[in-house]
Amino acid sequence: MKRVMNREKNTTPEIGFRVERAGPLAQLEDAGRFGVRRLGVTQGGPADLHGWAWANRLAGNPWGAAALEITFGGLTLVAERDLTLAVAGADLGATLDGKPLPLWERVSCREGQRLIFAAPANGLRAYLAVAGGFAAEPVLGSVACVVREGLGGFDGRGSKLAEGDRLAVGNRLAAEAPSSAGASLTAAPDEARIDYRATASLSLLPGAQVADFSGQSLFQAFNEAWHVDDRADRMGVRLTGPRLQCRIGSMVSEGIGLGAVQVPPDGQPIALLNDRQTIGGYPRLGALTPLAASRLAQCLPGQEVRLKAVSSEGALQAYRRFCATFFTDSGR
Repeated sequence: MKRVMNREKNTTPEIGFRVERAGPLAQLEDAGRFGVRRLGVTQGGPADLHGWAWANRLAGNPWGAAALEITFGGLTLVAERDLTLAVAGADLGATLDGKPLPLWERVSCREGQRLIFAAPANGLRAYLAVAGGFAAEPVLGSVACVVREGLGGFDGRGSKLAEGDRLAVGNRLAAEAPSSAGASLTAAPDEARIDYRATASLSLLPGAQVADFSGQSLFQAFNEAWHVDDRADRMGVRLTGPRLQCRIGSMVSEGIGLGAVQVPPDGQPIALLNDRQTIGGYPRLGALTPLAASRLAQCLPGQEVRLKAVSSEGALQAYRRFCATFFTDSGR
């Protein structure tokens, strides 16, 4: 059965793409689902906030617009009308009618053209935004797709894309003319384009239990290399490396925020991402900053990463600089 979802009940959906081939995982993500963790519902949202935000800005969309997160590639879309779009984040070998698709740039796509995402060449997750934003009915205030919880996405039930799906976008006027907030910018500056193949330096705010780790473990945590394990998804990423030791054997479960780095008894940290559980009972080394969590979400299994302790003031300043790019008309 073909699924067509619309964001507003009183607006006829405009079909933007038809899914010809679904690939392993492609799903709709807006900024996330907030204010519901007390109900046991996680936030969802883009695993790579940086790539998602730039794709939307280049497409001329306001902050929070829904974009498509494409993991590993394997997705083929056919345009059902003329569209303005942008792809940012990972290089998944995207082509438009067989020609390489420019990344981190605004692109025009004509009706009937075929957009194909092949396989990871640089990074893991690409973000496709269209002018006007993808349209779906919000669930608990958001269209963010969380497969594990069966919430959000194009069908409202947390389903990843399937062959034959037809993807609705915002109204025709919005889709044909990018909003004034991003209309002056057609390509991201060089400093915004990340080489995801390089060793990632991940900023981490030390947590409440950091003093309970041995001195040797703390030295190793911030001075030795870690590698991304193949046990990684939108819920969390396991890191392999030195075995960290903590004096806390067990603790009462407490709330878990984005980027929390839990250390289970085997001493191998787990960094929790957007689809994490809402509470956890392992001691925490600290929490990755939102941009560090985004960077980790683009790492392939086996890739080397390093942890870097930062202060709350430094982390806040860095995040404010990032947000200023998307919440000012000038982008400065």
